[in-house]
Amino acid sequence: MKKYFASIFLFLLFLQNSTAQGLLSKSELQFTRQDTLRGSITKERAWWDVKKYHLDIKVNPSDSTITGSNTITYKVLEEYNKMQVDLQNPMEIYKVIQDGKTLKYTQEGNAFFIDLVSPQIIGATKELIVFYGGKPKVAVNPPWDGGITWKKDSNNNLFIASSCQGLGASVWWPNKDHMYDEVENMLISVNVPGNLMDVSNGRLLSVKKLKDGTKTYNWYVSNPINNYGVNINIGDYVTFSEKYKGEKGDLDCSYYVLRDNLAKAKEQFKDVPRMLKAFEHWFGPYPFYEDSYKLVEAPYLGMEHQSSVTYGNGFKNGYRGRDLSGTGWGLKFDFIIIHESGHEWFANNITYRDIADMWIHESFTNYAESLFVEYYYGKEAGAEYVRGTRKGIKNDKPIIGNYDVNNEGSGDMYPKGGNMLHTIRQIVNNDEKWRSILRGLNSTFYHQTVTTKQIEDYLTTAVGIDLSTVFNQYLRDTHIPTLEYYFKENKLGFRWTNCVKGFNMPVKVLIDGKEKWLKPNTGWSTETAEFKIKKLQIDKDFYVAGFDISE
Repeated sequence: MKKYFASIFLFLLFLQNSTAQGLLSKSELQFTRQDTLRGSITKERAWWDVKKYHLDIKVNPSDSTITGSNTITYKVLEEYNKMQVDLQNPMEIYKVIQDGKTLKYTQEGNAFFIDLVSPQIIGATKELIVFYGGKPKVAVNPPWDGGITWKKDSNNNLFIASSCQGLGASVWWPNKDHMYDEVENMLISVNVPGNLMDVSNGRLLSVKKLKDGTKTYNWYVSNPINNYGVNINIGDYVTFSEKYKGEKGDLDCSYYVLRDNLAKAKEQFKDVPRMLKAFEHWFGPYPFYEDSYKLVEAPYLGMEHQSSVTYGNGFKNGYRGRDLSGTGWGLKFDFIIIHESGHEWFANNITYRDIADMWIHESFTNYAESLFVEYYYGKEAGAEYVRGTRKGIKNDKPIIGNYDVNNEGSGDMYPKGGNMLHTIRQIVNNDEKWRSILRGLNSTFYHQTVTTKQIEDYLTTAVGIDLSTVFNQYLRDTHIPTLEYYFKENKLGFRWTNCVKGFNMPVKVLIDGKEKWLKPNTGWSTETAEFKIKKLQIDKDFYVAGFDISE
C-alpha cells in the first residue's frame, strides 16, 4: 500500500492532478489601451528623467476637492516635444506652463499629452508647471481599493488620508505615473483647515498660517521616492518622538496619532524601536535617515508610505487582533507596524520597476515578519511563523503578473513568496551568509528600481547555485513540487514531479532520523545506504510535498 505524506497541506496536491512540465500560461486577461498607457514606458515618458516635484495643493473638505499645482523639474535624455503626464478622472488639468508660455495638450483617458514649445536639448534641466483640481476618487476599501478617504474621528474632526498603490498616485495629483522613474527629491505643500494638521513624507520644513485661517504644511523629501509612497494625512493629530540609536547614528522617530489615542500609542508604538533593531540587523541600516521615520495614524489599516508609514491596526497586536500564521507568534507583535515598516527596505529602498514584479516588495516583507520573530524569540519560532503562513497560500495563479499593463500577480506573493525565500535559506544552510545576502541586496540596490531578473541574478550569484528553476517553480507556476521516492531494502530512489521542466532544487531529508541532502531532478536517481531504509522525512522548512511510492 502506498504511503503518502507532505510537508505542506496535503489536499492542495490533490487539487493539482497533472504534472507541470512547463511554465503555467498567463490567464486570458483582457487589457486596454489605458492599461498600456498606465503600465508601459511610452515614448512620451522615456525621453525625460524626473528630478524634482513641488506638489502644492489645497485640500478642501467642504466639497471633497483638491486643487493646486505640481512643478515638475526634469532632465532631457532625448530631443522630443511631447510629454505624458498622468491624472485620473474625474480630476482635471486646468493649465500647463513652461518658460512663461501656456502650452496645449490633448487627453486620452487618464493620460495627458503636452505639446512643448521650448527646445528640449539633451542634458538640459527644464521645469514645467501643471495646474489641476477636482474631486479625486473616494477610496472604497483602502488601501486595496484606494483614493482619498474622507472621514471624521470620534470628536467629529475631519480625518483624511490618501492611499493609492496599484491604482496610482495620479488618482489625486499629476505626475509621471510609472514606477521605473523615481523623483530624486520632493517638496510637498499641503494647505488644510486651521484646526487640523497635515503629515506627509520627509521632514517638516515649516508651517505657514494664512489670513483665511488655514495652514500650509511644507514637507521636504531628500531621498528618491516612488509616486504611491507620497501621501497626505490630515487630522487632529498630537505627536511625540524619540531618537533611535541605529547603525547610521541617531534616527529621528516621530509619531502622529489622534488626540484620544495618545496613551495607547505610547504603549503600542514601542514596537517601532524593536522593529528597527531587528531589521537593521537583518537588512542593514534604515534607508532614509535623512528623512526620518514617522508612524502616522490613518483612517484605514495601513500602508508603507516612505518615511510616513500609516497605521490603523487599532493599537492591537496581530493583524487586527488575529494571528495570520495560526501559531501564536503573530500575536507577539503589531502586524502593521512590523510589516508596513519592513517595506522601507523592500518597496521604498528596493522598488519594483513594474508592478508585475510586486513580489519583490511583498515576498521579502512577508518573510521579514518571520525574521522579526526569530530575532526576538528564536530561530525555530521564526520558522514556525513562516510555515504557519502557508495556510494562506491559494496557488491560484502565478505570483508574477503581466508586464507593461499595470497588472500584479497572485496574492500568493505574500505567504508563498515568503516561504520560497525561507526555502532558499535552507539551501544556503548558513545563517550568517543568508543575513549577508539580505543586507547585500539592500546595499547593492540602494534607492533603486529593479526587475525580477536583477533580484534572481543577485541571489543566484550570492547563493552560489543556479536558482532559475526554483524561481520558475514558485514565481511563475502554481504547482507544489513533489519529491516522489521509494525505498527497498537499502536502496533509495527519488525524483521531482509536479514541477517545471528541469527542476533540480536540492532538498534536505531525514532517513531513519539521520540528516541527508538529496539532489533530485526530474529523472530517477538512486542511492544506496549501508542499512535497510525504514522511513524518509522531508525537512519541513522546504515548501514542497512528498509522495512515497514504495510497495
